[in-house]
Amino acid sequence: MAKKRKKKKDGAAKKDTHAVPVVKKLKIRPGGPAKVLASKVAYDGPLFRVLTEEIEEPTGKKVRRDVIRHNGSAVILAIDDSKSRKNPLVLIERQFRHAAQQYMYEVPAGKMEEGEDHLEGAKRELLEETGYRAKKWTKLVRYFASPGFLGEWMQVFLAEGLTPGKAQPEEDETFELQFVPLSELLKLIAAGKILDGKTLISVMYYARMGGRKKN
Repeated sequence: MAKKRKKKKDGAAKKDTHAVPVVKKLKIRPGGPAKVLASKVAYDGPLFRVLTEEIEEPTGKKVRRDVIRHNGSAVILAIDDSKSRKNPLVLIERQFRHAAQQYMYEVPAGKMEEGEDHLEGAKRELLEETGYRAKKWTKLVRYFASPGFLGEWMQVFLAEGLTPGKAQPEEDETFELQFVPLSELLKLIAAGKILDGKTLISVMYYARMGGRKKN
C-alpha cells in the first residue's frame, strides 16, 4: 500500500538560502579577474575615466558594472620624531573639498602619473604640497579606497627625517599645514573629527603597529 504524502502546511517557512557565517580563521583566496564581454568609455577626464562594462565574474554570473578607472595614489604619513619617538608629530593638511562640502584634515597624498612609480610619486607629492623632503621612506599598507565602483588603490608611505623647503602646489590647490602630535590626532579620530579615509587608515595603522615599519 502506497504511503500518503504529507501536505505542506500553508504559511510554512521557506528555506533560508543564505549561508550561515562560520567562525574560523580567515583564509585569503586570490581569484579573478572578471572576463570583460563589452566595454564603453562613458567619460574621459583629466583625473579618471568612467567605463560601463558587461562582465562575467569568476562565479560565472554576468552583470553590468560602471567603474571609475584611476592611476592610483600615493599617501604620505610624514613624521617628525626628533623631540619624541613615542609621540611624534604628524604633518597634516587642511583643505576645502568640494565633493564633501567642507574642510578636511588630511595627510598629504596625490594621484600617480601614467606609469609612475609610487615611491617616486610620493616624494613628488610631498615636495609639491608641503615643501618637505624626507631622508627615509618606508612602505606601509596598500588598500582600495572604494572597490564597489572605484578602481583606485592607494599606497601609504612613512616619511621620516624631514627637511623643510618651498612648496609647489598646483594652481587649484590651497593647503594649510600643521604638525599635530600623534596622541592628539588619535583623540580627534576617536571623537569623529577626522573624516578623511586615507588619514584614518594611515594614522591608525601606524599607531596599531606601535611605530614599527613593514620591511
